[in-house]
Amino acid sequence: MPYQLLTIEDILKNTRFVGDAKREALIRSAYEFAEAAHRGQKRKSGEDYIQHPMHTALHLATIGMGSKTISAGLLHDVPEDTAVTLAEVEKKFGSEIATLVDGVTKLGKLRLSGTKEEIYLENLRKMFLAMAADVRVVIIKLTDRLHNMETLDAVPENKRQRIALETMEIYAPLANRLGIGEIKARLEDLAFKYLDNENYNFVHNLVKQQYAQRKKFVDKIVKDLKRELLKSGIRVIDIHGRTKRYWSLYQKLKRHDMDINKIYDLAGIRIIVPEIAN
Repeated sequence: MPYQLLTIEDILKNTRFVGDAKREALIRSAYEFAEAAHRGQKRKSGEDYIQHPMHTALHLATIGMGSKTISAGLLHDVPEDTAVTLAEVEKKFGSEIATLVDGVTKLGKLRLSGTKEEIYLENLRKMFLAMAADVRVVIIKLTDRLHNMETLDAVPENKRQRIALETMEIYAPLANRLGIGEIKARLEDLAFKYLDNENYNFVHNLVKQQYAQRKKFVDKIVKDLKRELLKSGIRVIDIHGRTKRYWSLYQKLKRHDMDINKIYDLAGIRIIVPEIAN
């Protein structure tokens, strides 16, 4: 499978502070430091290792994290996987970024033991949050896991199941608890693909069959809504259609005899306005 190769510009143009020279300089500096540290290293997928922290940083930028968190995302594997020490990271980038990097390293040592008992899983989730004195550490770890899941087919088959199960039972619920719905949904869908490929393909094909028809319908509704909202003087930041996620749809199908015709919310419209009053 071909992977998207990123440049530092891809990350910067997705931040919420485009044009802020000081913040952009910090991210560039973190990238250059990480790129030098990881130079020559490859991932199992064959790509340069630096692409992993870059994808992690891109996910952080996309969800609106700040320059220090994005920089820590770029640096998160440096002390563990290269000859560069945490002390050197701290000397170059300060204690705040070094603490975030160290926190991600420590969280990486927590592993799912194979049990699916809810009390154990809940204790592990609580341990994740307790170990990370700063919630940004958990957010970096979630985006790190998201890219690992996006490239999971490069991992030996015997490890995929454990990583996918850990993602479904620990990481997706944590993303949900932190209110990061987009990451939660993507983690669930990616884990679903490896944990139950037969049903994943079944849902995927169902969605594919109806996609063109649904997209046409949703696009028309979005156009009509934009016009009516404009007429009413309601300011809209964004309005877009969205289709139901695979894992979410599968959960619903199981409650409706696996009959797609009994599901009435396959597509939805999301409208984002500046204030609650709108």
